[in-house]
Amino acid sequence: MEMNLVWPGKTRNKWIRGLEDEYLNKIKRMGHCSIFTTRDTRGLKEKEKDRILSEEAEGLLKYLNHGYVVCLSDKGRTITSAGFADFIKKMQSGPHSCVSFVIGGHMGLADIILQKANLCLSLSKMTFSHEMSRIMLLEQLYRAYSMVQGRNYAK
Repeated sequence: MEMNLVWPGKTRNKWIRGLEDEYLNKIKRMGHCSIFTTRDTRGLKEKEKDRILSEEAEGLLKYLNHGYVVCLSDKGRTITSAGFADFIKKMQSGPHSCVSFVIGGHMGLADIILQKANLCLSLSKMTFSHEMSRIMLLEQLYRAYSMVQGRNYAK
């Protein structure tokens, strides 16, 4: 199964980028996983939220033409790590050859992206920066792959 992680803009924080690379390399040892970054909307002010979301959606949509789409959203449903591992296992044996996880920029995701989602997940009831959300998703993917493959992973 192909696993794609899609988000606008490169990770600017070098420490977070280092963690991204670390978890991505760990995941790649267990399965196919790629990160796709689209153009972000630098220079626009938060009062231009609709324009920001629209421009970011334009780039994200290019990666959501096939497969199963999971959007991370504060309005999504929460599941446990074990439940997430079960979801990954189901996806591996299901009809979808590709699963794409989408994380929005600092303003979230446009409605057009959320409407493409087969599933909306929330990482927590708390709010995190979009860059931290990337790490949290990667860590949970690594944990899920480890659980599915019967490997030990620290609790």
